[in-house]
Amino acid sequence: MPILETKNIIHLHPDILEAHGVLDARPLSKSLAIRLSQLQGGDIPDLVALANKVKNKFASQTHACTIMNAKSGACVEDCKFCAQSGRHTSEIETYALVKQEQILAAAEKTYSHGIRSFGIVTSGTGYTVLDDEFIKILSAIQAIHAKYPDLQVCASLGELSEETARALAQAKIAHYNINLQVNPARYAELVATTHAVACRIRTIRLLQNNGIKTCVGGILGLGESMLDRIELAYALKELDVDVIPLNVLIPLSGTAAEHQPPIPVAEIAKTFALYRLIHPLKIIKLAAGRETKLKDFQGLLMLSGANGLLTGGYLTTRGRKTEQDQVFMEE
Repeated sequence: MPILETKNIIHLHPDILEAHGVLDARPLSKSLAIRLSQLQGGDIPDLVALANKVKNKFASQTHACTIMNAKSGACVEDCKFCAQSGRHTSEIETYALVKQEQILAAAEKTYSHGIRSFGIVTSGTGYTVLDDEFIKILSAIQAIHAKYPDLQVCASLGELSEETARALAQAKIAHYNINLQVNPARYAELVATTHAVACRIRTIRLLQNNGIKTCVGGILGLGESMLDRIELAYALKELDVDVIPLNVLIPLSGTAAEHQPPIPVAEIAKTFALYRLIHPLKIIKLAAGRETKLKDFQGLLMLSGANGLLTGGYLTTRGRKTEQDQVFMEE
């Protein structure tokens, strides 16, 4: 056999070589993550390749879920990216909590497509008392369980209290989504001033104390730095959340974030890869923005460490058909 000359061997960046320790179950230090976040050019595909190896070793099963917007718009909060804020001028459909029959119909559609995770989402600050609206949501959850026992029912209803978190646990909710969005230290600057990130963290703790798995992630493109993304990743690690959805900002007209510039695909891929190295065992979900902002590069994100998809549409923007995504995941 011919002997390969050393000069013809492609050498990995030393920080990527050090990061291979994740494959041996060694946690990635924040200092190394920061150094990796500074990689550029041809080193990014090498980082992506490592993230894919980590995913294949520790989290190879693909997760897919759908959500329905069960209550839309008229929210009193001022989240800069959100078209559902009553403080913005985005043209969206606004309606009160839909009837239980509509929620059941959406769950049935999800089930018929072979998806086994269905989320109920409502606009607004949240539910801290067992009011009539919250009780209707609990009733819908129970009705779905009765009709589709093997369908995981999830929810994203905003901030909770001990009373409402306990009620969701009794209703056997599978996952609860409440995103931190950005580096917690910059939440008021980049996301909202009408509520504090500490309230969201308190809700996460309440959910965990009641045995409910948490789905907590963020949005890329709100004006944060790579260091901010790493700070968020380690905040999620400290909270030990179960699912991490990462959205790519869609700058919707009429919102405070409508003029945010797009971030490069290579930067998005690097971010996903870092999240996989920091969270080797977790579900990292590719969510909003993948069709409209990533287009032909969606597959790259699945090779950058993502092992989950939000399919079938989002809250105020259309997504891709579930059938298309099923083929995409298989390929």
